[in-house]
Amino acid sequence: MRVLITGGAGFIGSHLAEALLARGDDVLVLDDLSTGSMENIRHLKALPTFHYWIDSVMNKVLLAELVDESDLVVHFAAAVGVRLIVESPVRTIETNVKGTELVLQAAEKKKKTVLIASTSEVYGKSAEFPFRENGDLVMGPTCKGRWSYAASKALDEFLGVAYWREKKLPVIISRFFNTIGPRQTGRYGMVVPNFVRQAMAGNPITVFGDGKQSRCFCHVGDVVEGVLKLIASPKAIGEVFNIGSTEEITIGNLAQLVKQRVKSSSEIQYIPYDQAYEGGFEDMRRRVPSVEKIWNCIGWRATTPLDVTIDSIANYFEEGSKRFTSGIASGPAELIA
Repeated sequence: MRVLITGGAGFIGSHLAEALLARGDDVLVLDDLSTGSMENIRHLKALPTFHYWIDSVMNKVLLAELVDESDLVVHFAAAVGVRLIVESPVRTIETNVKGTELVLQAAEKKKKTVLIASTSEVYGKSAEFPFRENGDLVMGPTCKGRWSYAASKALDEFLGVAYWREKKLPVIISRFFNTIGPRQTGRYGMVVPNFVRQAMAGNPITVFGDGKQSRCFCHVGDVVEGVLKLIASPKAIGEVFNIGSTEEITIGNLAQLVKQRVKSSSEIQYIPYDQAYEGGFEDMRRRVPSVEKIWNCIGWRATTPLDVTIDSIANYFEEGSKRFTSGIASGPAELIA
């Protein structure tokens, strides 16, 4: 099978590319490197079944060619990270909505199956826990840039479902819940790699807010397994699925766990949201998925404990530091873990 991954040089996309290549598929990657990195895919470049283009999904001609050459499209290209979303809401909306529209248009011509990556952010302020795929989405006000990402990804989902119902384009939608692991950058506000880097350096571990907000973090290897099972299942077509761990932890306790696993002496500092992001920044107190639907469809659940995932991230950073100090080219550790 030939699989096109938009955003394939990104964190999750590069791990998915590895898994597809390992099972014998051809992989085509399209990425403009706005948030992805060549370091994530450098070790794949020599493989004859791996092909990549440094360009945007906004290049309609190239996108159409790559979709035509592929059997299936995994659409990961998107604006990501809380900091980027807060600082660049125009880019967030345009990238997410227009990019998804162009992918669906190109796929519809040849009825190519599309998996659209969505996010737990679409649940917004919902207080119905755990979050279920058929539950209400409760967005914040349009004057808060914080909600532009959630709204844009919800619109992506509406587009995907509409293409399935109206045009019979095979579409699968996956809502990711805080995917973490080796290769994830903290550049755009991702909390776990930032905590691990701070702890390893002996710097203060900075917790935004009061630290009582809770999340469920899922190892990227588990997420990739879920994606592979979804794209192989005819029962998944036209459906929306949560993909995440149900192991819930507060951000304050997460900071303590990272400090413990890294054996760090770092202090933990609490920083108000309005200092970290913008005045009036809103955050969700809990974000917990129900995985009943995906379990019933493909028998998937996350299995990697959070402490093991934290260790894998720390090992990845440590190996990168060793390569740098020894003068070896600083490509990523070749692991999917």
